[in-house]
Amino acid sequence: MSTAGKVIKCKAAVLWGPNKPFSIEEIEVAPPKAKEVRIKILATGICRTDDHVIKGLMVSKFPVIVGHEAAGIVESIGEGVTSVKPGDKVIPLFLAQCRECDICLNPEGNLCVKSDITGRGVLDDGTTRFSCKGKPVYHFFNTSTFTEYTVVNEFSVAKIDDAAPPEKVCLIGCGFSTGYGAAIKIAKVTSGSTCAVFGLGGVGLSVIMGCKSAGASRIIGIDLNKDKFAKAKAVGATDCISPKDSTKPICEVLSEMTGNTVGYSFEVIGRLDTMVDALASCHMNYGTSVVVGAPPSAKMLTYDPMLLFTGRTWKGCVFGGWKSRDDVPKIVNDFLAKKFDLDQLITHILPFKNIQEGFELLYSGKSIRTILTF
Repeated sequence: MSTAGKVIKCKAAVLWGPNKPFSIEEIEVAPPKAKEVRIKILATGICRTDDHVIKGLMVSKFPVIVGHEAAGIVESIGEGVTSVKPGDKVIPLFLAQCRECDICLNPEGNLCVKSDITGRGVLDDGTTRFSCKGKPVYHFFNTSTFTEYTVVNEFSVAKIDDAAPPEKVCLIGCGFSTGYGAAIKIAKVTSGSTCAVFGLGGVGLSVIMGCKSAGASRIIGIDLNKDKFAKAKAVGATDCISPKDSTKPICEVLSEMTGNTVGYSFEVIGRLDTMVDALASCHMNYGTSVVVGAPPSAKMLTYDPMLLFTGRTWKGCVFGGWKSRDDVPKIVNDFLAKKFDLDQLITHILPFKNIQEGFELLYSGKSIRTILTF
């Protein structure tokens, strides 16, 4: 493209500090260096994790461009890039896959050491490609998608089928894949089993879709907001309950409902108390509970070790256990083959300039996923 090798001036939503609103600014995006890819973003989803940076719950340098769930087109590539070329449709990956570290080489591993989950805010060479008003602007999760153009390392991008609609498959970059994989890849839900899903946001609904795909016979959705029950049932939940409706602990309610047969439970909120509730809710001996929601940083969890001693399994889950570069193109192909429906998760589509409105919808509980288009 004619912009290759040149600095691009474009619009981006910049966070100048924690607890401040987004500011739509003109930024400068430098050309990609060796082993880097510059992407024109076509669509990006609003995820609760982005809000963790705004609220100061996740470590980040400021000013920063957040956003990590997107789809776009490769505008230009740096020297040595072989896996994508200009014009390719791609999904940026907040979870890298270098294919060289010990985690990437382990068939069960997916949390590549090149992933920036500690808030370094720079690309692999230690520098940023963004600037605004003469100041450097930091990256987020190696992705930074709340901008018309971004630069990522080659190990943080996956080429996908050209036929994939960006305003839908952007969800495969985070929310959908995280929930769906938690059920089928991490928990390994079995046919005929009973599952309990705590938290019915976009990721929680994706867990339900994964449980249904795996053949679970009973899927119980749990949320304080009953407005979410209809959508949960539309994607596969067989029952929905609110913990407010009983004075008993939720684990007892679930045990009575199911005859004590919850084989799998999922915490998809990111709260310490519900993590323990979810663990206590699965079968004391053969149950598996998966922590899917990102926990608040610098918090410690207290629980009764007898919950584990009796035989339960407690598992963590990052990006649904998928190896990002290998698996994201396959998940997109499954979407194109109509193996699952992403429309159920998308409640709002807004122009990028209305990003603040999109976050207000998240706070109000009125949206599942809001997609911003460029």
